[in-house]
Amino acid sequence: MEDFLYFFTFQDPSITWVVLGITLLGIGSAYVGTFSFLDKKALLGDAISHAVLPGICLGFVLAGEKDPRYIVTGAFLSGALATFLSSWLKQNTKLSEDSIIASILSVFFGIGIVALTAIQKSGNPEVAGLNSFIFGNAIGIAEADLFLYGGLSLAILLVLSLFLKEFRLMVFDPGFGKAIGFPMKGIRFVFNVLLILAVVIGIQAIGVVLMAALLITPGAAARFWTDRLQPLLLLAAFFSILSGILGTYISFVLPQMPTGPWVVVFLSLIALLSFIFSPKSGVIRRFLARRSYLNKTHRDHLMKALFKAKEANREVLSLEEIHALYPFHKKEIAHSLQVLTKQGLVLQDSQGVRLSPQGTSDAMRIVRLHRLWEVYLNESMNIAPDHVHESAEQMEHLLTPELEALLEQRLNYPTLDPHQETIPRESHDA
Repeated sequence: MEDFLYFFTFQDPSITWVVLGITLLGIGSAYVGTFSFLDKKALLGDAISHAVLPGICLGFVLAGEKDPRYIVTGAFLSGALATFLSSWLKQNTKLSEDSIIASILSVFFGIGIVALTAIQKSGNPEVAGLNSFIFGNAIGIAEADLFLYGGLSLAILLVLSLFLKEFRLMVFDPGFGKAIGFPMKGIRFVFNVLLILAVVIGIQAIGVVLMAALLITPGAAARFWTDRLQPLLLLAAFFSILSGILGTYISFVLPQMPTGPWVVVFLSLIALLSFIFSPKSGVIRRFLARRSYLNKTHRDHLMKALFKAKEANREVLSLEEIHALYPFHKKEIAHSLQVLTKQGLVLQDSQGVRLSPQGTSDAMRIVRLHRLWEVYLNESMNIAPDHVHESAEQMEHLLTPELEALLEQRLNYPTLDPHQETIPRESHDA
């Protein structure tokens, strides 16, 4: 508890700088990564994050120490080379994009591991901590490093804010952007530069192996909650900042624990919770929606059966007759009867089950929609009468009053369905 209070009350100025740096990094990475995710270029960020390792080693060799200026420059050049090769190979070979990305990722990362191993065996005392670039160590970032990384993060945010409209076109409709005169190739080039910078500034805090998760996961998790771009960006940034701070706290409490894996753990947890609990498209929401639809389907089928009995001059159906119609849905029938009785749509007594006046009107509409859709499939799509029933069973629960009116008008208010059964209407019933 003492460590928790000490960390989150920012009593140590170095902690303040680290949290500020990881916040700026999280926002920049989330914004760039969300655009990359929406543009279906998420794997490119993964390739760049692995490809910067040779550049890190080159920067260290040239500087003779972990100078952030050399490290960032080397990493940027290495990432830029990987991006150029990815684009060039895509244009000049028949290789698929995922094959190209996988090849670049493995080749550059392999070279980087070889170079890192050679440097560690060189005897240079400054090499200590260089391997933290593999999995990241936010607590080990010096104040001078944060000025550089924070400045680059602010530059990324500034460019993204100034050219938000252009990047929106790049992601959602590049063809339209080109048609109205936007230089889409130039916009793509600027975005690739931002993507490389976002990777470069995160390598020491998150590590080259896991940096792709910081780019991809926040946007993917936020996508469960909203379809609008600006809320999506803000939510992705919030997820990224939260996981970054929590991962940094773990590194502070457990000094030997790298930051990157814990950031990814928290991001993965957020993504999992979003996947399950999102009110828009989460697992629980979809489960409840499906259950609600199935319950409505069972109720509609029961009302339709009662209305068809009414058409045959039978006002009442016994429970045994209803169970005989749906022998495998006794539990659903009991629930449907309970709900429909509570809504006042059916009446139940010792003789059996009958429709109330309001239930008769509602059931009539269900039957009408079913038979109208059968007519549409038969007349407009030339489907044989004995093949239209199943499709009509599905559509009768989904057609809105507006679609019903349009369907009746287009079919010229038919009176019989393909099976020569009457299409009921209120006026007809009267």
